[in-house]
Amino acid sequence: MASILSFSTIPTLGSSSSSSRASFPSRLSSFSLNHRSSLCKSVVKCSYAEAGVKDDYKSTTIDVVADIKTERVVVLGGSGFVGSAICKAAVSKGIEVISLSSFFMSGTLIHSTGQGVPTYPDSWIDQVTWIPGDVFYTNWDEILFGATAVVSTIGGFGSEEQMQRINGEANIVAVNAAKEFGIPKFILISVHDYNLPSFVLSSGYFSGKRKAESEVLSKYPNSGVVLRPGFIYGKRRVDGFEIPLDLIGQPAERILSAIENFTKPLSSLPASDLLFAPPVNVDDLALAVVNAVTDDDFFGVFTIEQIKEAAAQVKV
Repeated sequence: MASILSFSTIPTLGSSSSSSRASFPSRLSSFSLNHRSSLCKSVVKCSYAEAGVKDDYKSTTIDVVADIKTERVVVLGGSGFVGSAICKAAVSKGIEVISLSSFFMSGTLIHSTGQGVPTYPDSWIDQVTWIPGDVFYTNWDEILFGATAVVSTIGGFGSEEQMQRINGEANIVAVNAAKEFGIPKFILISVHDYNLPSFVLSSGYFSGKRKAESEVLSKYPNSGVVLRPGFIYGKRRVDGFEIPLDLIGQPAERILSAIENFTKPLSSLPASDLLFAPPVNVDDLALAVVNAVTDDDFFGVFTIEQIKEAAAQVKV
């Protein structure tokens, strides 16, 4: 007998480099159906006829129903500088996005309305579900339902106690909520350590971030992602004003990349990366997050250079 199947083309991901700390995708992974996820049904028409029978319009049609994974990502702090870039990049790749933002949680409500929505006009904003809330008190069942990944941009400065609570405790609460709900992947935006002395890294900002990292890697050993960018540049909006951080970050990135061979021998010096760590474009960071969301083989701790490599894989 003969059968004719008609399938739409599914794009595959190319292989990429890997390290001992980070895993880059080398194949398109299958998706575990025992996790909560968003799935859509695809019906494929097949024409069927017995052997030796001429195919005609009377041939039997068979409907084959397939489950195809669709992405639904929750961005914590989605109305902030980094969070909004992630939301925009995810929307551009056809990913459904939910943002949870509050002043305490992300320190960025000054950029948004009381509903956690950015005040500046942009076409992608209407494609995001904006929810105001606080990770310590939010209704996680409402936020996480159907999600395939959670991205946390939570972080901020303040007193030692405030930095421990925001950078550490808030992220840990989010990681545990996601894990208990059965979310397959958690992505944390952390920070490069700049080769700083241990007494500096023990401060609330860095120690809070590292505690959050440990929680992600402990709860998600085979799917958790920790991104450690340095200085992040781009056009940042504060109180209705645009701060062009790219005027500083972009030239600095180019210069440091050009002299990288000369600065590498100095990388072991304490705090040397305060001068020599290349900045990261906020759009590259956002694309690296999209890469992490869409590929199940993408996990581990990613350095500045690895973030840029991950972004390059999904650039159009």
